[in-house]
Amino acid sequence: MLAETVCSAVSAAGLGIAAVTAYRKRFLTAVRVAAYSLIPVGLVMTGAVGWLAGTAFSPLAWAGFGVLGLSWALFALDRAVERRRGIRAARAAGDDTAAPVSPAASAPAPRRRPDRGSRPAPSPAAGSSSDDFSDIEAILKKHGI
Repeated sequence: MLAETVCSAVSAAGLGIAAVTAYRKRFLTAVRVAAYSLIPVGLVMTGAVGWLAGTAFSPLAWAGFGVLGLSWALFALDRAVERRRGIRAARAAGDDTAAPVSPAASAPAPRRRPDRGSRPAPSPAAGSSSDDFSDIEAILKKHGI
C-alpha cells in the first residue's frame, strides 16, 4: 500500500512539473516529463510494483537469485579454464579428452603479401625524379604557369 502511494505522489509531482514546463513554452520537454511521470502509476496499475515488493522481501526469491549467480559464476569459470587450456576447438570436434592446443595454433594466419615479382620492375630511366615530374611540368607549361 505504501509503494502505491509513493508512486502516485511521484507521478502527481511529475505531472505538475510538466504543466509548469509547458506553461514556459517548452512543450517537447513537458511531454517528455509527463511521459516519465506516468511510468510509476502504470507500474502500479499493472501489478508490477506489488510483484517487485513481494520478490524483494522473499527469502526464497533471494536464494533463487543466489543460485542463479552461482550458476553464472560456474559458467564463467568453465569458459576461462577452457580458454586458458585451449580445449574449446577439441570439444567442437567431439573429443572431450583432447590434449591442449598451443596458443599459436589457434592464432589467425598472418596475411600474405604479394610477391615482388608479380609487379613489373620499374625501368632505370623511370626511377629518376625529373622523369617522375615531367608530366606535371608539361601540364604546367601548357597552362602558362
